[in-house]
Amino acid sequence: MKRIYLVPTVLMGCVSLTFAQKKESDTISDNKSTEIEEVVMVGYGSQKKSDVTGAVGSVKSEDFNKGLVANAGQLLQGKVAGVNVANVSGEPGANQNIVIRGVGSLRSGTTPLYVIDGFVIDNSNTGVANNPMNFINPQDIESMDVLKDASAAAIYGARGANGVIVITTKKGKKGRTQMNLSSNLTISNLANKMDVFGADEFRRQVTAMGAKVDDMGGNTDWQEELTRTAVSKTVNFSAAGATDTSNYFAALGYEDQEGILYNSNLRRYTGRVNVSQKAFDGRVNIDFNLNGTRTENNRPSVTSMVSTMLTLNPTYPAFTDGSPTTIFNNGAFNPLIRQQIYKDFTSNNRILANISPSVEIIKGLTYKMNLGIDYSSADRVVQNTPHAIPLEVGTLNLNYFTNNNTLIENTLTYKFKINRHDFNVMAGHSYQRLFLTARSWDYSVFPNNGIEPQYQIGAANKNNTTSSSIANRNELQSWFGRVNYGFDNKYLLTATLRADGSSKFGENNRYGIFPSLAAGWNISKESFLQDVDFISNLKLRASWGKTGNQEIPSKITKRSYKSASDGSGQATYPMDDSGNYPVGIYLVRANNPDLQWEVTTQTNIGLDFGFFNNRLTGAVDFFKKVSNDILLEISPEDPIEPAETMWKNIPDMSINNTGLEFAINYDSNRNSDFTYSVGGNMSFIKNEVKDSPYKVISTGEAQGPGTTNAVINGYINGQPIGTFYVRDFQGLNASGTNIFRDVDGDGQITDNDRIAAGSALPDFTYNINLKAAYKNFDLGLNFNGVAGNMIYNNTASTLFTRGRLGLSQNTTGAATQFPNESANNTNVISTRYLEKGDFFRLNNATLGYNLDPKLLGIGEHIRNIRFTVTGQNLFVITKYSGFDPEINTGISQGGIQSFGIDYATYPRARSFVFGVNVAF
Repeated sequence: MKRIYLVPTVLMGCVSLTFAQKKESDTISDNKSTEIEEVVMVGYGSQKKSDVTGAVGSVKSEDFNKGLVANAGQLLQGKVAGVNVANVSGEPGANQNIVIRGVGSLRSGTTPLYVIDGFVIDNSNTGVANNPMNFINPQDIESMDVLKDASAAAIYGARGANGVIVITTKKGKKGRTQMNLSSNLTISNLANKMDVFGADEFRRQVTAMGAKVDDMGGNTDWQEELTRTAVSKTVNFSAAGATDTSNYFAALGYEDQEGILYNSNLRRYTGRVNVSQKAFDGRVNIDFNLNGTRTENNRPSVTSMVSTMLTLNPTYPAFTDGSPTTIFNNGAFNPLIRQQIYKDFTSNNRILANISPSVEIIKGLTYKMNLGIDYSSADRVVQNTPHAIPLEVGTLNLNYFTNNNTLIENTLTYKFKINRHDFNVMAGHSYQRLFLTARSWDYSVFPNNGIEPQYQIGAANKNNTTSSSIANRNELQSWFGRVNYGFDNKYLLTATLRADGSSKFGENNRYGIFPSLAAGWNISKESFLQDVDFISNLKLRASWGKTGNQEIPSKITKRSYKSASDGSGQATYPMDDSGNYPVGIYLVRANNPDLQWEVTTQTNIGLDFGFFNNRLTGAVDFFKKVSNDILLEISPEDPIEPAETMWKNIPDMSINNTGLEFAINYDSNRNSDFTYSVGGNMSFIKNEVKDSPYKVISTGEAQGPGTTNAVINGYINGQPIGTFYVRDFQGLNASGTNIFRDVDGDGQITDNDRIAAGSALPDFTYNINLKAAYKNFDLGLNFNGVAGNMIYNNTASTLFTRGRLGLSQNTTGAATQFPNESANNTNVISTRYLEKGDFFRLNNATLGYNLDPKLLGIGEHIRNIRFTVTGQNLFVITKYSGFDPEINTGISQGGIQSFGIDYATYPRARSFVFGVNVAF
């Protein structure tokens, strides 16, 4: 007789519940020496978790976030200590800020390096407007390992400064062929409506300030009119199996994810084949992985649509005689029509394939080659179809991208043992070539004949067309090696060295060296603890290492020129007196052959623990991460230098991240019908910019009338990255205009009176995971939160002003906060619009039921039927007044990433997912 039981699997920062079958006579051993060793991927190989000396967080597929998930980052949210995954908007497949142990660079953002089945991914420009990682089906992923410290990430050298996420896709397992068919239906609605005035309150507020109401007699909730109940559908099928000499996994997937704004959806078609074949008694092994994806993405004009739904006069009727009202009293275009004529469509085809043959030359010595290609092509069409009322002449923008990434790697690995000494020595060479092309065409003024502009390009006004093109080729060549040494399974040592050469850098600094050292002590295996039954695992870890950052624009070490014309067809400065040169050229960027890598040095001390037969497990890590040789585009110091800018490593400047991570989990009795687990993780990080020669390096800019291009945040000495550098609002004077603090005491309010008013980066992140199961029912809850960060509400500073209300544009109560405020008061960037970004969210809740097919008489053909109901974004506790506190829509300045700015962002949805999975 068999029955189903649950085996809790403890991971760093998360807990999983794995379904398995056992016989009644089976028992679960409580002997810690018989625990199954967990294996984690560490880059160019794998290790038993007990042998890992670096800081590595692992998440298996059964622990991933459930529900409507578009990309791999969403699977990880809240699962690993020190990894903060923030969704920048609620758009389907939106980009994310993934920060591993703090932000350590000005130029390259926060995106970690992704490695999929041994292939290093390049997402610098794939032509898609949303998250480039949408190309991989989350259902195909078996595990994700996060390499957090330099010891773990240094094997990837010049690209490991932001951390590394190693993704392993599913493989066949020995036994009967397994087939799975799953389908989900998702219903999504706007999670949080902004509290703008209704029609009656709007009339009262406009009248109260002495203005005339532009009243068309309607009562319209524009947030209701311009959002919808989104219905999303997902279907996935997979088949897998294995024998003694081969295994395979094949999968097909389809997803149609609707957004809560009209004309917003993401369709994805995926296919995957993973095959492994062994020969010659297992000495020869060939792994082949192929992933093909087509994504189709429709996007609305988000900023325009969201700002319209918040500010459009609620007395304007959405419909007249059953059709959308065309023109309002103020001449505004009905957004219901605007969304019909606007189109932003991207189609992306991407193929990722790699083959990895390996051969064991002699016992323990294995040669492996990894040959792969990642090819992506994208077409993007952005257009406005001509419309007669009001006059819309029609515009068209066409973009075509290709990104060709080829990789060839060769490694030798030698594993051997001498008495109680274990050695694992690996050496390798890698060559990667990236070739990006992009072409763009702009057309305008089309005839209004009912045909979309993209289908009548020749009809565009010939005097209103422009085009451009680029081609970038980058190469990376690397030599690397690693030595893992263990003595008696107690004392561990890891040494890594990688030399990277990149075509992106100057001729004098083409190569960089990235070393690391780490040591581990399995204290629990010492003889003096062998009789201490309650200690299952106790391991001390320490590491030091360097990683690099090469994610900078191409060709920046070379001179750059522009053409110049005075508009009359003559050269600004002709090359001779004949005037035969229609344009001249001038230097805009100087060359710098000495340009080199940003280098991040990190130290880490950690302790892994497990008590009471590993029912209580966890880890504590303290780290310090310092980034030097910061890359920045600056104006040359040389007064006679003819170039406007040049790229330079800023001497002595550094970005420091100091942090503490803690993860803990507890599992109940494994042999009971009712089981539960409680776990969580938290991270404290202090970020600081040191020794910058500049008072402030501007990053995020404001948007909207009256504030466009005004600086909101930047990099300031002694302050965290993302610090808001604004004036200190003190209230209003008798005439109803702003009062700001005179910081320097000179009697005038200037830019010198700006203050560092908090950072967009949280000081503290935390996550809580709860799971429980009773017989065939199970429940999982995931909570996450942040504290200590600020958000600049650019939406309020631009849209919710008293002056706009006086012009019969809708606002929130923010416009009436000060009854004496003048309608002419300016919306200066200041602490008035700075709000706390702390939040606590129930991010995910899943209730599942496993139906025994034998009860239906189909047990011979079907192994299991599982039903699930998942709620996403069920509630959030926050003081932030916008749609959602997990946000960033700021405009970066000079290519430097901004943080914590909210302007008319695509709102977040609350979703309910109904799923069924049938296992054959």
